[in-house]
Parts: sequence; structure tokens; C-alpha cells
Amino acid sequence: MIRQGIEMLEIKDCVLVVVDVQGRLAELMDGREKLFENIRIMIKAAGILDIPVIWCQQCPEALGETVPQIKELLGGSEPVNKASFSCCGEDSFNAALGRTGRRSVLLCGIEAHICIYQTAADLSRRGSHVTVIADAVSSRRPENRQLAVERMAAMGVNIGSAEMMLFELLKTAKHPKFRDIAKLVK
Repeated sequence: MIRQGIEMLEIKDCVLVVVDVQGRLAELMDGREKLFENIRIMIKAAGILDIPVIWCQQCPEALGETVPQIKELLGGSEPVNKASFSCCGEDSFNAALGRTGRRSVLLCGIEAHICIYQTAADLSRRGSHVTVIADAVSSRRPENRQLAVERMAAMGVNIGSAEMMLFELLKTAKHPKFRDIAKLVK
């Protein structure tokens, strides 16, 4: 049974938000290789499907810039630098999100129990349809990531994996971008 409030994702209504995958902190994440791989898949898929990407950095002067293997995929766009744990605490993030005109937000990045959790909560309160890509978020400690995912699910945030969400977006193997997306996850 599908809970009220959970709706299938539509490409034309989604924006991908990549949160704080930066410097030494990113290197301390539990399962970081798989984390980075899944974030890269989501960014590449966003490019294939023409889904806008907004990327944020938490106090980059202290934590460093986005790790090179993620940053290289973000092209000529500029990051939203923030001090607030929630991306929504930064006016430039809210403006960038508003410019997309999209109401479904796919969230990935770090740390699940701090910036991802607070961003998901704020976006949900504002009426966005939020999906956390569970295999593309992490924390330094796996128990913090697990608690965050459970708490976000309990407050009605959609939880899915990168592959699950990509195929939900496609809807059918006859989608013109199916082969391109399938190559990313195989």
C-alpha cells in the first residue's frame, strides 16, 4: 500500500540537490567509495534526463571544496556556499531552487543525520516532494545514517536507492533515454 503523500517521480518536476561532499569530511564517510559512485550516477543521470542540479558546500573555507570526482561532473555551475546546516537556510539556495520551477527534490550527499536531514525536513515543511537517495547519503558513523533515514521516512520523506529512483523516473524500457540510464547502473 502506498502511503498518502508518496507520489511517483516525474522527470519534468525533479531537481537534484547534492549536499556538502567536501574535503576531508567526505573522505571520513562510511562506505565512501559506494557513496561517491552513487552520487556520480545521480549527477550523470540528471544530465542525461535534463534534470537541474544544485550543489551546496558547507563552509568551504573550513571544510574544503567539493571532492574532485564529484566536482568534475558539475560543469560550469557554481556551488551554493552555506553556513546553515539546512540548505534552506541559505537565500541563494532558495532562489536557485525557485528558478528551477520544480517541486520534487532528490537529495544526496552528507551528512545524512545533519545537513541531509535538516534540508529534507525544511523542504517537506515548505511543500516540496522530497526523495532521499539512501545509497547516495552517508555519515561518518553508519548508525547516524540509519537513524536519519528512519526519521526522515517517519516524517513522510520518500526513501529510495539511486537505481530505484532512476527507473521510477523512466517509467518504461521504451523511454528514449532508457539505454543511457541502464548503462549507468549496470
